[in-house]
Amino acid sequence: MSEELKNSPIADFDWDAYEKGETKRDKSFEELEKTYDNSLNKFQEDEVTEGTVISINKREVVVNIGAKSDGIIPVSEFRYNPDLKVGDTVEVYVENREDKKGQLVLSHRKARQAKSWDRVNEALENNEIIKGYIKCRTKGGMIVDVFGIEAFLPGSQIDVRPIRNYDDYVDKTMEFKIVKINQDFRNVVVSHKALIEAELEQQKKEIMSKLEKGQVLEGTVKNITNYGVFIDLGGVDGLIHITDLSWGRVNNPADIVQPEQKLNVVILDFNEEKNRIALGLKQLQPHPWDALDPDLKVGDHIKGKVVVMYDYGAFVEVAPGVEGLIHVSEMSWSQRLRPAQDFMKVGDEVEAVILALDREDRKMSLGIKQLTNDPWDTIEEKYPVGSKHAAKVRNFTNFGIFVEMEEGVEGLIHISDLSWTKKIKHPSEFTKVDAPIDVVVLDIDKENRRLSLGHKQLEENPWETYETIFTKGSVHEGTISELTERGGQIRLDPYGVEGFATPKHLTKEDGTTAKQGETLQFKVIDFNKDSKHIILSHSRIFEDEQRSEARKARRQAAANKPAAEEAPAVPQVEKTTLGDVTGLAALKAKLEKAEAKAEPKAKKAEKAEKAEEPKAEKAEEPKAEAPVEEAPKADETPKTEE
Repeated sequence: MSEELKNSPIADFDWDAYEKGETKRDKSFEELEKTYDNSLNKFQEDEVTEGTVISINKREVVVNIGAKSDGIIPVSEFRYNPDLKVGDTVEVYVENREDKKGQLVLSHRKARQAKSWDRVNEALENNEIIKGYIKCRTKGGMIVDVFGIEAFLPGSQIDVRPIRNYDDYVDKTMEFKIVKINQDFRNVVVSHKALIEAELEQQKKEIMSKLEKGQVLEGTVKNITNYGVFIDLGGVDGLIHITDLSWGRVNNPADIVQPEQKLNVVILDFNEEKNRIALGLKQLQPHPWDALDPDLKVGDHIKGKVVVMYDYGAFVEVAPGVEGLIHVSEMSWSQRLRPAQDFMKVGDEVEAVILALDREDRKMSLGIKQLTNDPWDTIEEKYPVGSKHAAKVRNFTNFGIFVEMEEGVEGLIHISDLSWTKKIKHPSEFTKVDAPIDVVVLDIDKENRRLSLGHKQLEENPWETYETIFTKGSVHEGTISELTERGGQIRLDPYGVEGFATPKHLTKEDGTTAKQGETLQFKVIDFNKDSKHIILSHSRIFEDEQRSEARKARRQAAANKPAAEEAPAVPQVEKTTLGDVTGLAALKAKLEKAEAKAEPKAKKAEKAEKAEEPKAEKAEEPKAEAPVEEAPKADETPKTEE
């Protein structure tokens, strides 16, 4: 168009009306305003409507809802939908139709929240797949923005594989299925794992249908436990048990494989119904026993490393995957078995002798005591009978003490060979475990590997001397050290020996029984050097005194009779009076009564002594005294010449 045409006046323009302020319109202003308002969408504040995305940048999304102006929404409100593009229809919440700047204020987040609870329930009912934005980590899982609601994603529901780093999922948008809703607390639980389980289940069926024992597959280490390793075979998991990881002994599977490591495995067994697959790793390698030196034989020396310990022995790895057992009985020549831990520990490098080798059953027995000479081969030369040695107490029994002469050589000291004089009820009264003790070799049984030892033989037998001291009838001072129903043990302190007295012989002169700890005089009524018994009596002392007095009385009475018969004749002798006869009769009765009282007591005491001390020699009974001549009766008074 030319410049002239642009500037040419309108032919029918009414200049007069223009000057008067009048304009010519086809429609009135009200009609124009009504037409403009009808061209805009009808919406109110605080309601949800739909709009069209007309532009997107890094910070904002511009949405047209058919209003006078377009609304601007932060792009962060669309994080759950990274695929948003121009032309998409989105729901928006009208916060303000026109702010101070005349700008329309919209919110996509509030629009989602307004309808979110209905959408969440609808998605659960329809088993719908939804999108959500992972906002952050929380205890046990993640927080996911779903329709503007914060839903919980458990760690176990993120993936079928164990999650090693949760932070890798933060700020990611993923697909989910709603698996649980708590209507009361408005809690929502979502799962990503559920989306892939159905697909994996189909993959498992396909893989299981193609499996065969002995088949070699490639897999990825999915999880490591203390009992084995789980391998992902491409949708189905298999387990390599710890015993199938290596021919050698494995303490920790993590020492053999690493997470996410790819490796070849062989199928050992599988169960389609239970979806279980047993895998092996060591089976892809030759067995170490097949590579063992063919020249190895019994008697050879071999070195290895202790890999595991038990009380009964130690397993030694002599080659990768080849182990031998050293039984505890093959660790020492001693017959007293000790725990294997006393000789070695895990990790020790040891040398051993091959005792048995079975290549077919893949077993090997080893020994370390064979590296030294058997001390019993020269036992008679090193420990001849009668020789004295220092030993160490190892343990007690009721009948004696086991002592160690040296490693592998032990002997027994019988309880009767501990002391010449002490009455020992249990060896623990004499010594204690691990204490040193001097011994004398009494006997050697090489075939049965036994030594008979003695301790008291280090000293001379004091009973030779005691025989001259504790003669029958001798009296000694003693203290009652112990009382039992059978009697009392009497300690004869100056001589370091003990005697025994039966209960009858512990009766005192006043009729009471002596008590423990009491010191009294005791008479020896029996002594046996062979059985080492000294039988004592306290009551015999005063009983013998009573007998002695009775004897003296009888002798005196007997002496009076001859004196009367041998009296010289006198010219005039008075006749025996009735008083003389009565006095003699009274004396006779007194003597008979004393004798009758003393003798039964002595006999009864001796009888009890014999019954209670069967091993001791019978005490000699006192010889019967000559009968006392009776005093002449009254009618038998000797006559004298007038």
